[in-house]
Amino acid sequence: MSSPLKIGLVAGESSGDQLGAGLIRSLKLHYPEAQFEGIGGDKMLSEGFRSLYPMDRLSVMGFIEPLKRLPELLGIRRHLYQHFTNNRFDLVVGIDSPDFNLGLEKKLRQQGLLTAHYVSPSVWAWRQGRVKKIASAVDLMLTLLPFEADFYKQHDVPVVFVGHPLAEEIPLVTDTIQARKWLNLPEAGPILTLMPGSRASEVDSLGRLFLEVAQSCRRQLPDLHLIVPAASHDRLEQLNGLLNKYPTMSVTLLDGQSHLAMAAADVVLLSSGTSTLEAMLLNKPMVVSYRLGKWTYALVSRMLKVPWVSLPNLLASETLVPELLQDNATVDNLSEAVLTYFLDEKKVLALQHRFAELHQTLCHGGNRAAAQALVGLLENRGR
Repeated sequence: MSSPLKIGLVAGESSGDQLGAGLIRSLKLHYPEAQFEGIGGDKMLSEGFRSLYPMDRLSVMGFIEPLKRLPELLGIRRHLYQHFTNNRFDLVVGIDSPDFNLGLEKKLRQQGLLTAHYVSPSVWAWRQGRVKKIASAVDLMLTLLPFEADFYKQHDVPVVFVGHPLAEEIPLVTDTIQARKWLNLPEAGPILTLMPGSRASEVDSLGRLFLEVAQSCRRQLPDLHLIVPAASHDRLEQLNGLLNKYPTMSVTLLDGQSHLAMAAADVVLLSSGTSTLEAMLLNKPMVVSYRLGKWTYALVSRMLKVPWVSLPNLLASETLVPELLQDNATVDNLSEAVLTYFLDEKKVLALQHRFAELHQTLCHGGNRAAAQALVGLLENRGR
């Protein structure tokens, strides 16, 4: 009898942990005796995964922190390489965290191990030259979005579009009234959800701006209620300090629960990022904004290869939702865009129809499809 498959998984943050747990469940349907090891969080551990390091050791952000932690991160990657090669793992899958995983995957592939990467980096948007490194690092790329797969096909990188797991989890119809009941809010009345970001710098930059926008909107919508979900306990304290400066605003401040906060809203004002996809899947009209430092914006904007930053617009290849960035992110501009959704029901219905169409395009199997693609990769190798 052949020995059980050894499958390595490396996830560096909570979203990767969730994907990894679903992938393990789906792979177990094909390989019940498979062993799963590497780095993961609580959700992966609950599926019988063995993590060689705490996942939070890889959860670094920005430019400075990774440099400070570089010796430790290199040591972890070196140990993973030795573990996977010495024990001749049948497959190693990096889940997101491309700066850490792609280098590991490349070295493992050079030693004859099968490698795959789950969740494409934004190589289609900027620093497109990275696709050459990806081509040398992976036997298969698994993408969540269809236009990502198109990009890899153009560059002859083996790829499978598996859809977005959130599209499978979030129903096509959002029950706004039930969400409001859960938050003890009235069923009727205008509600705006503000999501200025998950980092301290984002809340500093956008939090006050978004509250000024809400205050401006109240001139036409005096009964306007705000919901503000905090991404973490630190952001909760930061947002609470900001809200103290707006004592007349009617606000529900939440510790997390961003999906519930969006589900209960009529309109969402949010920073660009993955939350724009979540708002689209929840069928919520949105206004997207962001501000960077002057020099950072000048550098990033020159490197961008796409005309939009929000995922709904990228998926639709058209401007479905307003993106008011940098100098265009003013109180007047944002207020006008937000109020348009509150006052133009026909525009909202047309937008929600397009969102539902896009939602369905992302329902492509998710973790089940990812597992099936990896099974095909293993079978072609003879396992």
